[in-house]
Amino acid sequence: MAMKRIHSGGEFEAKIGYCRAVVAGGFVHVAGTVGQGEDVVSQCRHALEVIGKALEEAGVGFADVVRVTYMLPDRAEFAPCWPLLAEVFGENPPAATMIECGLIDSKYRIEIEVTALLPV
Repeated sequence: MAMKRIHSGGEFEAKIGYCRAVVAGGFVHVAGTVGQGEDVVSQCRHALEVIGKALEEAGVGFADVVRVTYMLPDRAEFAPCWPLLAEVFGENPPAATMIECGLIDSKYRIEIEVTALLPV
């Protein structure tokens, strides 16, 4: 299977030298994605929209996600995102990790990275 790179046009893709997602080896690897918005929930929602578009372009969806990593500068801000995350992943929850860490810019409150399995 050939490797496919998916670009979203995000400002950091060209600056840093990466793409939104890579389809390879039976998986879709979506890069850490931040979202726009005034608070953590709106940023989470927007990040999931960007991720959803990349997954769709790769031919999969959130039901195919097997691994998700959440990165937040303040772990106390994670709980407000839980209802949205439960809605998106629903009956197909992936393995998950939450890491408290600094992000590329202090305006960002959450970054989300996923890996999805391609259908056979």
